[in-house]
Amino acid sequence: MRAPDFIRERAKDLRRSMTQPERALWALLRRNERDWHFRRQHPIGPYILDFYCAAVKLAVEVDGPVHQEQTDRDQRRTAWLEAEGITVIRFSIQEIAERPAAVLAAIASAAP
Repeated sequence: MRAPDFIRERAKDLRRSMTQPERALWALLRRNERDWHFRRQHPIGPYILDFYCAAVKLAVEVDGPVHQEQTDRDQRRTAWLEAEGITVIRFSIQEIAERPAAVLAAIASAAP
């Protein structure tokens, strides 16, 4: 589903201002050994996914402190994405910083 123009513009802005945990995960995903092609800050419908692999319909989300305050919104978003056939997995910024190998292993197990 094509995203509205304003969502695509917002995604461009987010690509320019990625957080440190997002940059760390992006570095891992870019040089993966499984030839996955992830897009960063990828717009789908009304949402922007932190990382998305279209080949396996997998969204990887980085959850910082703001996500603790918006759990209902995140649940609605995940439900919408899953209805579109997209699997969503989430990692905290602590997981990415402290256990990057475990994060990659979890992504690998989520991807068919």
